Amino acid sequence: MIAIEQLNFEKGAGLLPVIVQDSDTNVVLMLGYMNQAAVETTLEKGKVTFFSRSKQRLWTKGESSGNFLELVSIQSDCDEDTLLVKAKPVGPTCHTGSDTCFDVDNQNEHFLWQLERVIQERKEASAETSYTASLFKKGINKVAQKVGEEAVELVIEAKDDNDDLFLGEAADLMYHYLVLLAAKDKSLDDVMAVLQSRHK
Repeated sequence: MIAIEQLNFEKGAGLLPVIVQDSDTNVVLMLGYMNQAAVETTLEKGKVTFFSRSKQRLWTKGESSGNFLELVSIQSDCDEDTLLVKAKPVGPTCHTGSDTCFDVDNQNEHFLWQLERVIQERKEASAETSYTASLFKKGINKVAQKVGEEAVELVIEAKDDNDDLFLGEAADLMYHYLVLLAAKDKSLDDVMAVLQSRHK
């Protein structure tokens, strides 16, 4: 996180511009302003809070709509006069109902990495409530077996002309492959590093 005493509030007459980014997709959600009290409240409550220039008071995003921004991290730039907040949005960010205040869809161009993080989180989930967690609980042999089964099903569908079934099996294989990587404590980045070394 940040050291509040090092932030340069004087430069902006007591306010710092704040860029808010979705922690999963890296899409920029909005721009706001924080004074010192807003930074302290954000850190204390875990919900992104701004200083509203129009209302002249602290304003927690979502206080009336319920569309909060759950704080993940906050850091300052090199001059200590601008903040980058990473958050998990609960609902749309913009008051218009749009995902972002820039009318950009909040979608991850790197969805596989987002899915990989979700799979990692499911390692600790209850096997009764999560299929992914139940796979982890069954052990590496069962996880590896599922990858083999899905690979065979994909090959079978590849021989036919049903695109929906083929893509469905391809998605199943990709998912179980990610579970296998997680079970082996490996990641997509590890695989990418091998591919990149071969490419050279």
